[in-house]
Amino acid sequence: MYRALIVDDHPFIRASVALLLGQDGVRTVGEADNGRLALQLARELVPDLAIVDLAMPQLDGLAVIARLRAMCLPIRVLVLTSQPAEFYALRCRRAGAMAFISKADDLGELRNAVQAVAQGYSYFPAVAMSSVRTSDASDSEVRALASLSDREMMVLHHLSRGFSNKDTAANMALSVKTVSSYKLRLMQKLHCSSLVSLADVARRHALC
Repeated sequence: MYRALIVDDHPFIRASVALLLGQDGVRTVGEADNGRLALQLARELVPDLAIVDLAMPQLDGLAVIARLRAMCLPIRVLVLTSQPAEFYALRCRRAGAMAFISKADDLGELRNAVQAVAQGYSYFPAVAMSSVRTSDASDSEVRALASLSDREMMVLHHLSRGFSNKDTAANMALSVKTVSSYKLRLMQKLHCSSLVSLADVARRHALC
């Protein structure tokens, strides 16, 4: 039987995904509500599939995907997130994920993605072929966001949701000094003069 690990900090999401997987004959062998536990369970259980959210405490999803890849375990990763595909699908693909599904999509999409990944295929939205939307190609703000590193994107996500530097550092397993450096870098790259301006940019593009 195909075995899955579900990684999401919301119990309802984990339960819903486990129920859907069970209907398709996929056994959920573990659940994690943070990135560190996800890596621990991945090492212990070595599931066939890991369904991973991006915004999580104690290592974000992108960091988890990269570390799973570095561990060279035979685990295929499917990303299930509320983060916009326009800015994250390609990043996830580069990190090593085989599929990207939005939580706003119909459950049938998740079912199709799981089946595709189980058969060795990738499953990404068309927008994953480009880091920015074609219609926004001339938008300097969108291009600036697309140029951010994965770590910068996740710091932006936390700060724009009202997390302090200290809380962001704790959630991302970074030092407060490092988060402060990322914050300054974000303000420079996005041409923002304050944290309020940064949050406004994030909200305009559904990044928080």
